[in-house]
Amino acid sequence: MNRLLNRLLAVSVFVAPALYAQGAPPQSGMDVIARMRSRHAGDWYKSLTFRQTTTIRRSDGRDTVQTWYETLRYTPERGTELRIDIAPPSAGNASISTWDSTWVIRADTLAAVRAGGNPFLALIEGAYVQPVSETIRQLAPLGVDLGKLRTAAWNGQAVWIVGATSPADTTSPQFWVEDQHLMVVRIVLAGGAGRAPLDIHLSALERCGKGWLATKVEMFQGGQRRQLEEYHEWRCDEVVSEKAFKR
Repeated sequence: MNRLLNRLLAVSVFVAPALYAQGAPPQSGMDVIARMRSRHAGDWYKSLTFRQTTTIRRSDGRDTVQTWYETLRYTPERGTELRIDIAPPSAGNASISTWDSTWVIRADTLAAVRAGGNPFLALIEGAYVQPVSETIRQLAPLGVDLGKLRTAAWNGQAVWIVGATSPADTTSPQFWVEDQHLMVVRIVLAGGAGRAPLDIHLSALERCGKGWLATKVEMFQGGQRRQLEEYHEWRCDEVVSEKAFKR
């Protein structure tokens, strides 16, 4: 960890003038994460619930549409957790994920525990509510090089791109942060097993409590959209039952 921090602190990159409004430009991905945390310190929601319309493209080219009910929460003791219940909720089919583990529930019974969690949790929630060092630790398995940083425009807005230094690099693990709200709007992850990278676009930002929420998520792979997520009826900072996260 010390070697990583020293390398990050030594990185020097050019940052577009459009991003100077917040003071000295960030010098690394670690700086960007620190700005995300600082901007919303004390204000970001600690819980979130919403209904999600999920459109999944199958291998035969057909789309399957499902309804998911999602509950997210952050606690200092257990970090960020996400529960997904697949409609109908009465069937008891769900999953609970942290950044590094997943619990699979079938018919209200724990069916499996898997290594590997939800790779988005550190970027959509953790970065705003937990120490920067913890976010960096949780991002490590994604393979994003926090020492690489460049700027660009994305949908007409200036963004910091963490994990790449060249516009030609569209496949290395990376995440894109827009400069207005300091929200992640794009994530590129390794596809694994010889597959093309997974390119995730997060859009349709909406206010949620004192924070923000991307209410549309599209996942592309090999030039095709594999999954579309559309959020409805989102609510922030409501009381979440402890029972929902019982494993």
